[in-house]
Amino acid sequence: MEYNASELMIINAARLLRDGDVVFVGVGQPNLACNLARRTHAPNLLMIYEAGVIGARPARLPLSIGDPTLVSGASLVCSMYDVFTLYLQRGNVDVGFLGGAQIDRYGNINATVIGPYDHPKVRLPGSGGSQEIAAWANRCYIMTPHQKRRFPEKVDFVTSAGFLNGNGERQAAGLRGGGPQAVVTNLGILEPDDSGEMILTALHPGCTLEQAQENTGWPLKAASQLRLTEPPTTEELRILRDELDPDRIYLK
Repeated sequence: MEYNASELMIINAARLLRDGDVVFVGVGQPNLACNLARRTHAPNLLMIYEAGVIGARPARLPLSIGDPTLVSGASLVCSMYDVFTLYLQRGNVDVGFLGGAQIDRYGNINATVIGPYDHPKVRLPGSGGSQEIAAWANRCYIMTPHQKRRFPEKVDFVTSAGFLNGNGERQAAGLRGGGPQAVVTNLGILEPDDSGEMILTALHPGCTLEQAQENTGWPLKAASQLRLTEPPTTEELRILRDELDPDRIYLK
């Protein structure tokens, strides 16, 4: 069955989630990944939205983190302050989903500026809650297309901390969370090695190591046992297309 790059990334991100995970999620593709996981292998997934919704079970695709559909059937509605202090900073969030314009060799994310901060070529939306999520979530997953401009050796600005300049620096900086555990792209999956450097651990069907290396801004290493991901199933694609995003807002 045919599928596009967005569907491939969403499905592989969903497979990383575990039943019972508490996930801090935004709208867009991460939201689709969480709802797909909840409808397949992780029925006890608990979703938290930044606006203050705990245990959301949206009946339709939410258009923003403040969409009223998130409230219906939710376990709790509280303040944004409570979400960040009582859940995230206390270590009660298992997974944070993140994205950005740039992701570097050590999993640091830039969503602030392209170019020098004082005279940027492009000014981006900025952190929102991603700085805190990257710092305090027990593990983080990142979704992004695999393009060289998105994977520089060093980001232009550290919006959200990965492993900074190498493993050990997170802890030295006082960041309790485990940092980025996987970057899911349209070519494969990157995971940190013992030094905190992101290396290629899996390729999607039809993709090659050379493709991934050509689209990465540093000498991308591959795991000694580079695995192949399973292609999307008919059921995963049906749920995505027919139930979660029938208007193809994020599946384009």
